[in-house]
Amino acid sequence: MQPEAELEVLIRARYPIIYVVSYEEQRVEEGIRAICERRGRTLHTWSITRGIRPPVDRVAGPERPAKLDPELEVLALMKEAPEFTVFLLKDFHPFLKDHRVKRLIRDLSDDLLPRKQTLVLVSPVMELPPEIEKGVTIMNWPLMSAQEIEPLLDQVVASVGERKEVETAMEPVQKELLIKSVQGLTKLEIENVLARSLIEKRKFDLEVVSAEKKQIAAKSGLLEYYPPLNTLSDVGGLELLKEWLDTRKGSLTDKARDFGLPNPKGLLILGVQGCGKSLLAKTIASEWRLPLLRLDVGRIFGSLVGQSEQNMRRAIAIAESLAPCCLWADEIEKAFAGTSGAAGDSGTSARVFATFLTWMQEKTKPVFLVATANDISKLPPEMLRKGRFDEIFFVDLPDKDERADIFAIHLRKRKRDPKNFDLATFAEITKGYSGAEIEQIVVGALYRAFARADEPAKGKRKAKATDVTDAEIRAEIEAVVPLSRMMQEEIAWLRDWAEKRTRPSSDRKGD
Repeated sequence: MQPEAELEVLIRARYPIIYVVSYEEQRVEEGIRAICERRGRTLHTWSITRGIRPPVDRVAGPERPAKLDPELEVLALMKEAPEFTVFLLKDFHPFLKDHRVKRLIRDLSDDLLPRKQTLVLVSPVMELPPEIEKGVTIMNWPLMSAQEIEPLLDQVVASVGERKEVETAMEPVQKELLIKSVQGLTKLEIENVLARSLIEKRKFDLEVVSAEKKQIAAKSGLLEYYPPLNTLSDVGGLELLKEWLDTRKGSLTDKARDFGLPNPKGLLILGVQGCGKSLLAKTIASEWRLPLLRLDVGRIFGSLVGQSEQNMRRAIAIAESLAPCCLWADEIEKAFAGTSGAAGDSGTSARVFATFLTWMQEKTKPVFLVATANDISKLPPEMLRKGRFDEIFFVDLPDKDERADIFAIHLRKRKRDPKNFDLATFAEITKGYSGAEIEQIVVGALYRAFARADEPAKGKRKAKATDVTDAEIRAEIEAVVPLSRMMQEEIAWLRDWAEKRTRPSSDRKGD
């Protein structure tokens, strides 16, 4: 049921006090005003800065005490208002802590019903004291749905008219993608970001929308926004995982829903450190053209009782408001290390984990969770059972062909032509090296070349900084001690565990 229709039912059913939780105060007021016009009711709005609008005509009755506080004054006026009156109080939640306000509201809950009056409180936060919670009905007013955004977008296009300098024509797929990208914004934010896009880019541009969503993530203090900078071509090897992702590329669209597909839940990527798990999380969002939000669990935990659980619920709510999106939980085993309750945090970690686990199982919004982990032994078994993730992939150390591919990627990224280097030999002598170690080998070789070129010439022509040689890359390979050698037993155990319990990310034919 649409929020306006739900609120109309509550008003008609004579619910005396309704608490609407919403950031969109204007949309709520417009909805209530439309209901009052249809039902022949009078609407009065109140805020601490503007007072009551329009003023209430007093009826005969006992005199009220003079010089009441504004919040008490508006509640007292409700007793003098005629039947079929609706009062909308904006940001009234700070006053609910006053014992006098609580008493007046409890009195009103009995007085409003026979007079067919309704008191509506609207606020972006829900703060309800236990003394009055039984007499108040809570209602969430969600942000605009795709069906509501489409006519708003059409209005923006119509307002532009036929200006030649502005391009507003879109294919149906482009329009759907734009509508999905602005979901999670308020009506005012949508209007602003569409106008900014037309002024800045002369068309509807998704990068402008992404910048607006970055602001929302930054304001929360719990999520970090990552711009789409990487693609799957930046990841060497992992063909099986890439194929799996490519198959599900359009799974968050309406076309997929009409086909009968559910929203994908997410992906757990286990593997050896430095083998590209975090890079994969970034590339998924970029390939699927979705915003990427990183869940910073360190910011979730607060010092006050109940604050950590509230922060987790808030982070989830923000991610869902920005859906469709990717939510990245990096090294998730470290985030919930205290879920057994033995960490001395009075069970806070366990409760936060339970909130997150329930959301993973029950979520309906298109939020694709990408979780990465290095140490499988620290992951709670509840997280690994079927239904939490769509698939669990294991990312192993790259084989010979993948190592050659990784060398080529990092040389190309640093403006070197891979054809000028002996990649086959490099791949052969770096068995057991991770992708991160190969990247540092290339970087280290560039440092060697730069330092050599910067030295004074000794009777010979000075080499150029760009002349990094095979010998310098080989020298860096010999200087690096790979993690697979330092932690040989741990990695062997991880490989053995994953062999029969997870899906491989590559076929490893090169070694």
